[in-house]
Amino acid sequence: MIGTLNALVDLVERSLDEQLDVAAFAREHGTTEYHLRRMFSSLARMPVSEYIRRRRMTLAGADLAAGEADLLAVAVRYGYGSVEAFGRAFRSVHGSSPADVRRDGGPLSTQPMIRFRLIVEGSTPMDVTITDRPELVLVGHAARVPLMHEGVNPHIQRHIAEIPVEEHARLKALGNAEPAGILAVTAGLEPDAPEGSELTYLHGVAVTADTPVPDDLDAIRVEAGAWAVFSSRGPFPDALQRLWAATAAEWFPSNPWRLRPGPTILRYLELTESYADCELWMPVERA
Repeated sequence: MIGTLNALVDLVERSLDEQLDVAAFAREHGTTEYHLRRMFSSLARMPVSEYIRRRRMTLAGADLAAGEADLLAVAVRYGYGSVEAFGRAFRSVHGSSPADVRRDGGPLSTQPMIRFRLIVEGSTPMDVTITDRPELVLVGHAARVPLMHEGVNPHIQRHIAEIPVEEHARLKALGNAEPAGILAVTAGLEPDAPEGSELTYLHGVAVTADTPVPDDLDAIRVEAGAWAVFSSRGPFPDALQRLWAATAAEWFPSNPWRLRPGPTILRYLELTESYADCELWMPVERA
């Protein structure tokens, strides 16, 4: 996977003036667009689309600072059909307009070429179980919240706090499938969505596919398939977020599995304000 990601970066450099077919590239390298975008985003901390935009604007800024006079020619060179669309993208990266940079030579915000490297340190021990599960339904109370990579998500905290205490007992009684207990589910997120993008967070339980779901609860139906179950123990939420990053940096590159579309499930075995013992369930398929 590390080699595939670097090959994608090389292709980006050769294709900055044209549309990039990530799906075709993924097929040629024996993987899926979904998995490739998830791995890129997890390791680079930005989506493929954002990296391409930043690289285009980096080179466009250099062209303008060097004295390129024709804004339309620069816009077309980097895939934009109008000076207006190019100007919006340019300002979002550099914080200044193309005309300002052409006149003053800056300021410019440079996006260097990314290089992925696998460093085997054993710094993040990972206990992993692969388990096949039948079709199931995740039921509970859902809310749309922004994606946050670091720290506690206050939007999720607020959503959970608004659920009545007695509702937790009701949900536990309803749950009848693995993973058991109250679950934290994230779903509905594009594979390379940037931080701040909205996702669906569901606080609920897992039930079998034929279990009647009460009308006042939200439901997410999940296809049958394999799951990689990672164990995490340590300071909350730091240990969990380190584990999440390590799955992309260490586990997936060295194991014959890849992510498949589906929700990510967090099962808490023990949780305090500063410590968590939990399981991270990620839908996978053989690579």
